[in-house]
Amino acid sequence: MINMINYKKNLGNLTINFGPQHPAAHGVLRLIIYLIGENVVKVDPHIGLLHRGTEKLIEFKTYLQALPYFDRLDYVSMMAQEHAYSIAVENLLKCNIPFRAKIIRILFSEITRLLNHLLALTTHALDVGAMTPFFWGFEEREKLMEFYERVSGSRFHASYIRPGGVSQDLPDLLIDDIQQFIYEFQYKINDIKDILTGNNIWVSRLRDIGIVSKQMALNLGFSGVMLRGSGVLWDLRIVEPYDMYEYFSFSVILGSKGDCYDRYLIRVDEMCESLSIMQQCISYLNSLNKINDHSFVIEDNKVVQPSRSFMKNSMEALIAQFKFYTDGFVVSREETNSVIEAPKGEFGVYLFADSTSRPYRCRIKAPGFLHLQGLNDIVVNLLLADVVTVIGTQDLVFGEIDR
Repeated sequence: MINMINYKKNLGNLTINFGPQHPAAHGVLRLIIYLIGENVVKVDPHIGLLHRGTEKLIEFKTYLQALPYFDRLDYVSMMAQEHAYSIAVENLLKCNIPFRAKIIRILFSEITRLLNHLLALTTHALDVGAMTPFFWGFEEREKLMEFYERVSGSRFHASYIRPGGVSQDLPDLLIDDIQQFIYEFQYKINDIKDILTGNNIWVSRLRDIGIVSKQMALNLGFSGVMLRGSGVLWDLRIVEPYDMYEYFSFSVILGSKGDCYDRYLIRVDEMCESLSIMQQCISYLNSLNKINDHSFVIEDNKVVQPSRSFMKNSMEALIAQFKFYTDGFVVSREETNSVIEAPKGEFGVYLFADSTSRPYRCRIKAPGFLHLQGLNDIVVNLLLADVVTVIGTQDLVFGEIDR
């Protein structure tokens, strides 16, 4: 018979690599995990495998040419990052975009929130061992991707939200299809809740795991679901509203314990709130259609391209469009720091303009970077399997972290 007392005394530390090839690493995350048995002593995150210096690349592009880089940061929340960058450029230009453009932006920002939370929730469930929500969620994501494609021609890298408004107006019947989606998706959310929320295995894997106190969340700079899960009432759409969010009615969902289960519940309920905001957007757009207001971009040819109908009869307009896309527009010496409530948390863009057509400095504040930085504080003294659970509720995407 094994002497368990002596066995435990001789048990030494074990150092293992988690990722970047692990399917639960959510990208090219590499963790060095120090264990005693299956208990986590320390976690050391390593990044760098995806790094390509996005901020420096942006500084060598015109303001419009830099836009596609933001699609490729968090490649699950594409239009949210376009939204933040466009607001930053508009602050530099001191321009006010049309009411319709703001409503369209909010509509697609909330569609993007659904895209993000569906992927976060279903892949997290898959990591823990639940497969069915993954298939249900990705079927719904395909419908949302189709909405992306119908306004921009692309499913992922849309470049739809641009400085000055959006690239084009909504196509015919899209509002009706989004309305139909809202009606049907409410039942899909209930199906996912039915299969997970009360499931004994799911609850035991998430409840009281990865607890983040209010003070820890504030000290580590958490935002979004990671902050609200700890009971902190902070949502930039309410606290510091941008575009037209102050005219929308919705609730901010808070957690109580700050554990993985709270963060799961918040993401589910936030999808319901996004549906409410989308419904309000549709009501606004229908009202604008009745008064024949289709202004989706500012009327300033120095900031946006000349209209195509004008180009057909004007060589000057064709030359202006050519110069617009090659030289870009000049921004006077200004600086701005614009932050939005992206699906993963506060996404910020700092721009410094120096009276040229290219930003002199660009700095990006990604929420996932701070969340990953706090991983060690959350998982110490948990089990190895709990690390996977915590990473799933952090909702990490490495395009924005390792930029």
